[in-house]
Amino acid sequence: MTGNLMLLPAFAMAALTALVWLRMYNTRIGEMKRERIHPQAVALSSQMAALVKDTRAADNFRNLFELPVLFYLALVIAYLTAQVSAVTLALAWAFVALRYAHSYIHCTYNKVMHRFQVYLLGGLVLWALWAVLAVGIL
Repeated sequence: MTGNLMLLPAFAMAALTALVWLRMYNTRIGEMKRERIHPQAVALSSQMAALVKDTRAADNFRNLFELPVLFYLALVIAYLTAQVSAVTLALAWAFVALRYAHSYIHCTYNKVMHRFQVYLLGGLVLWALWAVLAVGIL
């Protein structure tokens, strides 16, 4: 199995991050125009939190730089240690799918328990990927 296959989930995560970034940009600019919020009035995050009401996409965008950072590192480790297998690929793609679901929930109807359940499953998949990689190195 070619190691390059392990890089495809990274591109899928980068695409998700770009989509959420675009949504954040559109919702934030739209709300600022509608509410006539001057850009300088939201120069600080505390000002942004006080003035902008719809922060779902921004919250999700920040979230894409938490657990996914460990995901990207796991992909690099799998690639560098020649641990690209059906198991590691399946776990990687499962994590990506769960992050897409999490972002969808977070950026749309944002029901906390739905979002939490998907987040928890994604975290468990990520830790399983790390466990598989650790065993493979040992």
